[in-house]
Amino acid sequence: MRTYRTVNLNVLWFIIALNVLIFIITLIRPEETIYFLGLRPASLSQHPWAIISSMFVHGSVWHILFNMISLYFLGSFFIRAAGERNFLAVFFLGGLAGNILFALLANPFSTGIGASGAVFALGGALAVMVPRVPVFIFFIPIPVPLWVAIIIFFLLSFLPNIAWQAHLGGLLLGLIAGLIFRRRRRVYYF
Repeated sequence: MRTYRTVNLNVLWFIIALNVLIFIITLIRPEETIYFLGLRPASLSQHPWAIISSMFVHGSVWHILFNMISLYFLGSFFIRAAGERNFLAVFFLGGLAGNILFALLANPFSTGIGASGAVFALGGALAVMVPRVPVFIFFIPIPVPLWVAIIIFFLLSFLPNIAWQAHLGGLLLGLIAGLIFRRRRRVYYF
């Protein structure tokens, strides 16, 4: 990707570092961290901060690795396309929308953790803003349009132990955000 303006990715690196820091804490004290920061619909009134904090908690090395790689690529692309403030808005509102849908549709005693609702919001917005941008998916040897990649990853959300509700909520918010940004007819340099 080529861009002619200077891009500052500090906010993206800060969010990634915060996720890694909380993951390290989770490795040291897993039950306490997930209990205190994870989103459990049945106990949301006792832990209202979990609607946001759960976006920064991950349960395994693969969970955080996949989410942070996706966050880096989609986030850096989104920042170049729409700026830092819009990135932060879509990231947090997408994560919030995903967590709200999780709280409404998931088993009340299940626990939701991870940044994937926020990541799906970024992917959904980009899929509307620049749908034909070619991307590589690690298990497909040729580039596919971004919108196809987002659909593939959303379908994978229905595998066991994945919070499809959070992915759907984030994706829906991202699609709406993408329409808003696209209507502004901003010039993208890619």
